[in-house]
Amino acid sequence: MTNFNNIVPSLLVVFAQFTFAATHLDYAPYFFDNGPNSNSGNLALFSLSEDTPVGTQIYILNGTDPEGQPVTYGLTFEPGSKELFRVDPKSGTVTLIEELDREVQDEIEVFVSITDGRNKVTEKVQVFVMDVNDEKPQFQNLPAILDVRESTRPGSSVYKVEAIDKDTGSGGSLTYYLQSSDANGKFGIDRHSGVLRIKQGETLDFEKSTTHFVTVVAKDGGGNYKGKYQVLSSSSTLTINVVDTQDTPPIFVGSPYFGYVYEVSSPGSEIFTVFAKDGDFGNPNPIHYSIDSGADAVFSINKTSGCISLRAYPAHLRKEMFHIKVKASEVGPDGELMDYAITTVTIRVVDLNNHPPTFYGENGPQNMFELTMYEHPPEGEILRGLKISVNDSDQGANAKFNLRLVGPGRILRVVPQTVLNEAQVTILVEDSSAIDYEKSQFLTFKLLAVEIDTPERFSATADIVIHLLDTNDNAPQFSSEYYIARIPENSPGGSNVVTVTAEDPDSGLWGEVKYSIYGAGSDLFLIQSQSGIIYTQPWASLDAEVKSKYNFYVKAEDREGKYSLAEVFVTILDLNDHPPEFNNNFLETTMIIGAPVKIEAIDEDAEEPNNIIEYSIMKTEPDNIFDINADTGEIVLKSYIKSMDIVQNITNQKECTWSVVIQARDRGSPSFVTTTVVKIDITEAVKSRVITYFLSLRRRPSTVFNICLSTVSLAILLTVFFSTITYWRSVKKSRVQPRGKIRRVVRRPRP
Repeated sequence: MTNFNNIVPSLLVVFAQFTFAATHLDYAPYFFDNGPNSNSGNLALFSLSEDTPVGTQIYILNGTDPEGQPVTYGLTFEPGSKELFRVDPKSGTVTLIEELDREVQDEIEVFVSITDGRNKVTEKVQVFVMDVNDEKPQFQNLPAILDVRESTRPGSSVYKVEAIDKDTGSGGSLTYYLQSSDANGKFGIDRHSGVLRIKQGETLDFEKSTTHFVTVVAKDGGGNYKGKYQVLSSSSTLTINVVDTQDTPPIFVGSPYFGYVYEVSSPGSEIFTVFAKDGDFGNPNPIHYSIDSGADAVFSINKTSGCISLRAYPAHLRKEMFHIKVKASEVGPDGELMDYAITTVTIRVVDLNNHPPTFYGENGPQNMFELTMYEHPPEGEILRGLKISVNDSDQGANAKFNLRLVGPGRILRVVPQTVLNEAQVTILVEDSSAIDYEKSQFLTFKLLAVEIDTPERFSATADIVIHLLDTNDNAPQFSSEYYIARIPENSPGGSNVVTVTAEDPDSGLWGEVKYSIYGAGSDLFLIQSQSGIIYTQPWASLDAEVKSKYNFYVKAEDREGKYSLAEVFVTILDLNDHPPEFNNNFLETTMIIGAPVKIEAIDEDAEEPNNIIEYSIMKTEPDNIFDINADTGEIVLKSYIKSMDIVQNITNQKECTWSVVIQARDRGSPSFVTTTVVKIDITEAVKSRVITYFLSLRRRPSTVFNICLSTVSLAILLTVFFSTITYWRSVKKSRVQPRGKIRRVVRRPRP
């Protein structure tokens, strides 16, 4: 009974807890499964491009809690793995925080979790990294060096190029081709397999080219990268060394060959050595030399060195020239003779060159020749005073030499220019203008004779000295094309104006100069014929106001009439020799108050400042009420005079007439002064110009008479004109009009 009493309370407690749990049941949150093509859910099977920029929001974890409790999200990786994503706990936004590389990791395992605070659900999901075209092709067996025999046939494969591209799809498929610089070469490549072959119709030749450099390009099929389509390629170089084979005959070096047998040669003398080498440079064979023909038993050759030797004395040789055929054969490994080549050696029997050229005069060998002549001889003329011959005692080519004249410019020319044995030397004038006594009184030349075809190149020289005599070949020349002189107008007759200078470079009497002047402006001047000093005529009177500029020509002439001209410009300098003179038309005038009046004086001097005039008022009666402009001569009333009342108060007279003493002074040195009295009537400004004019007639009775006479004449003319018109009108009215004819018009009735 006691145990039962203890069990009952325990059962009651358990029942109460079960009842509370049933009434408060809490379910775990869960993710929405929207499939791999959705951007929200539990991230399962989500795929992401490897070129996605860091910081991009790539996914939204999306789930819910059955009880509607708020949920938070979490995202973790395997321990030791690189964390590539980050999730916002509240919004579930997943952000890329590291760069992706499919070639390093193409699948990412992620633990995503969702919790409501009490319950937490964690799921392991896989994210797939999608490929983009971001990897260049990589060669596996390039660069490389390859040896190929030159006998390899056209079309044969010589190498297989291998390259890989870590990208997938079209970005990982490769094609091969050769760079454009190799497109016209000897090799071609299969675009898909990468097999490199010798092109059809092409062969390798070690003797022409021992090495070929082939640049191979591997290009992928292209693909998108960061939103753009791109094709990636790589290039590398294959070095092909051509291996030589025995396929080329020997080659003679330095041909054609020429040798000489001299008069002092003896049997056994070495005449010439030929040299040949195997045309296959990579693995050459030794060479064997032999004479094929043309030696006539007088020459022999060393089979190893190729040295040709003389077997007889030169005096026993029957020909002057031998054409020897020399054969060069390759020696095989077993000593047999193989491919060969033949060349020709030309051997000439010649005289020994032991005599140099020599110049001769009239009395034997000579190395100095002199001549005296006038300057400027005609071009092409022979210098007959030079008796020169040249000789070389050798024979044949040893006696052939060139003649050359060395000196200042191309003045003289030697003939002939090529000599065999001997010749008479002729010197011709080529540039006459350069033979000038005034430039140089003597000319020096070197005459050279130099052998042409001999190793020794013997030569000889001779000096030619030409002394020049002067001729009258120059006209006098002035120091200037024109001369400018200035002389005051008050200069007396015989005054010095200017000195002209001319020089004649000729010598002696031909260099003496005589001066003269002529021209329209030369009448007032004369010149000393020897010194060139120009003077004014003794009677000349110079006046700048009459004429201030003269020009004429001066002639410089030598004794034979050769001359030159220069122009002389003479300016007469003005002096202040005229006083100012007043214009009488301005000495009586009427002034309207407020308006100026002007006086004028003229100075007949020619130049400033002698003809510049300054005006001033010296005296006025009855009182000074005027001001004057010193430059223009305008007279105005003083500023305080505004009306006639003020003027009449000053003069106390009805007639307002002033006498003003005006002075005119020029600015010359010394200065001239002229004075005059000006009568000025002052009138009111409101009066008309007609009234002012008539008031001024009181002092001009002759003008009044002319006005009256003109008025009477005009009245008479008008009377005659109107009388004539009246008369002709009356005559016209009194004429009898002619009787007109009457014309009767008969009208016809209409139908």
